[in-house]
Amino acid sequence: MIAETVCSAVSAAGLGIAAITAYRKRFLRATRIAAYSLVPLGLVMTGVVEWLADTAFSPVAWAGFGVLGAAWFLFMTTRAVERRRGITGKERKAGEASRTEAIAPAASAPSLGRTARPAARPAAAPRATESGKSGADDFSDIEAILKKHGI
Repeated sequence: MIAETVCSAVSAAGLGIAAITAYRKRFLRATRIAAYSLVPLGLVMTGVVEWLADTAFSPVAWAGFGVLGAAWFLFMTTRAVERRRGITGKERKAGEASRTEAIAPAASAPSLGRTARPAARPAAAPRATESGKSGADDFSDIEAILKKHGI
């Protein structure tokens, strides 16, 4: 009962401020203030305020919020443990059985064994004079990548 009275008083005060603002010829601001001041009145009329007041002073409702919080905590804890452990043994075996082998597994594998710096090419041997094998290898890698993606 007190919450409804307070909300009604806030709405009445807001509408009064909106009227004063409109009198000062600031109609857009007055309309916005009126809209904000009608929200508490609408909440009272729909019964939301009564429901919130009953919930806020109900020990059963607070216990329910505690149970929901505990459930959320347990859910998040299990998710964190799953991510930390990775995939379990059963899931790994099932994944390996259903996985298909890539057409060119080396084409998309990172080159971990190589050094970060590319090998220096001698100045006397430009790329145009190299053997055709190097160019064919480049195209075979490209073909393998295209086949892998179904193109």
